[in-house]
Amino acid sequence: VQLQASGGGLVQPGGSLRLSCAASGVIRSVNVMGWYRQAPGNQRELVATILFNGLVTYADSVKGRFTISRDNAKNTVYLQMNSLKAADTAVYYCKHSQLGNDYWGEGTLVTVSS
Repeated sequence: VQLQASGGGLVQPGGSLRLSCAASGVIRSVNVMGWYRQAPGNQRELVATILFNGLVTYADSVKGRFTISRDNAKNTVYLQMNSLKAADTAVYYCKHSQLGNDYWGEGTLVTVSS
C-alpha cells in the first residue's frame, strides 16, 4: 500500500486547510485511515482516525476544529482543519492500517503563522 498526501502549506492563525491522502495498491475493505502529526522536538501524535464504516476518533486538542472524512471509492482520507492555531504547526502524516499492518505516507508540512 502506498500513500500520497497533499494539501499542506502556510496559513495564518484562524485560517483553514484541507489535507488529502490517497491510498493505492491492494486495499482491503476493512481498514483504518488516520492522520498523525509531529512538531519539532515532539513525538508523533494522533490527530484523528476513521474506520472503514465511518467511525471517527479525535485528539482532544483538535475536537471541534478538525474534521476527518473518507471516500472509500477513491481510497482517500481527508482532514479539514479550521480555526488553526500556531500549536497546530507540524508535519502531518497519514496512516493506513489493514490486516495488522501499518502503512505511512510521507509527511506534509502545515505551518500556522502570521
